[in-house]
Amino acid sequence: MPREKTKLITSIGGQALVEGIMMRGPQKTEIAVRMPDGSVSAEELPAESLRRKRFWRFPFFRGIAAFVDAMAVGYQALSRSVEKAGLDDEETESKFDLWVEKKFGSHMMEAVMVAGTVLGLVLAIVLFFVLPTWVFNLIEGAAGPSLEGWRSPVEGVMRIAIFVGYLAFCASMPDMRRMFQYHGAEHKTIFCYENDEKLTVENVRRHQRFHPRCGTSFLVLMLLIGILVGFFIPFTNPFLRTAVKILCIPLVMGAGFEVIRYCARHDNLLTHIVSAPGLWMQRITTKEPDDGMMEVAIAAIREVIPENGEDRISLPADEK
Repeated sequence: MPREKTKLITSIGGQALVEGIMMRGPQKTEIAVRMPDGSVSAEELPAESLRRKRFWRFPFFRGIAAFVDAMAVGYQALSRSVEKAGLDDEETESKFDLWVEKKFGSHMMEAVMVAGTVLGLVLAIVLFFVLPTWVFNLIEGAAGPSLEGWRSPVEGVMRIAIFVGYLAFCASMPDMRRMFQYHGAEHKTIFCYENDEKLTVENVRRHQRFHPRCGTSFLVLMLLIGILVGFFIPFTNPFLRTAVKILCIPLVMGAGFEVIRYCARHDNLLTHIVSAPGLWMQRITTKEPDDGMMEVAIAAIREVIPENGEDRISLPADEK
């Protein structure tokens, strides 16, 4: 059944950072970071949004805009949180660090993050696109062409297995586990706000850490929708098939966003089934936070809540 009145979809959203949390509201974006002296420092980010432009508000296009916005603002927020927490000054600089600092000067941090992003994208393309197709080709070569009809689901299962394995590996690392705790604090705080409760650590603590509009759920939906798209790609060459799948990513993003949006506006058996894989995956990407992390999340969300009630909408008659 639909919700008669709800918080504006994606009006308040967040992201876990290094020793902090970013919250995005309808009007501004804020980061709150736990400082080395134990205090919490909040700062507004000057974030532009594609979704403010009319063209990017249409169905499917708004999903692409949301993803691009999240990447751009997330990059900015992560870089700033590292600076504020003082983590970039903690370790002794190696010869490579000194070379990078000499080469890029004050832009060293940006250069490192750009290089990391590029390498991450290349690795993701190899692991999630090239490798599954190549492995399936090997299996098909040994078993015969009768397996061709199973290409898309088998490749999809491999991608999901790689994704789960990667997240599990990250969760085993102490620093990443701490970031996943901040992720849990973000979700619990948003739930507290959406239930019109006073934003206190005691109230936040009572809420669950699994949220249906999480980026993890979005990525899982993209993987599942990608399996469906794969049925319509006839190529078997790993590189050609990868190229076509990359070209289809905007379509998959748009479809995934619309599904997430529908699930946020409706509460029925179908939306529970669709949301289940993403919520299950959040058992890996979110961990129970401590009180200090919840304090950081509260500090961030308080700064982005509109005073004029702009975060609330009444659903149109055709969506009730």
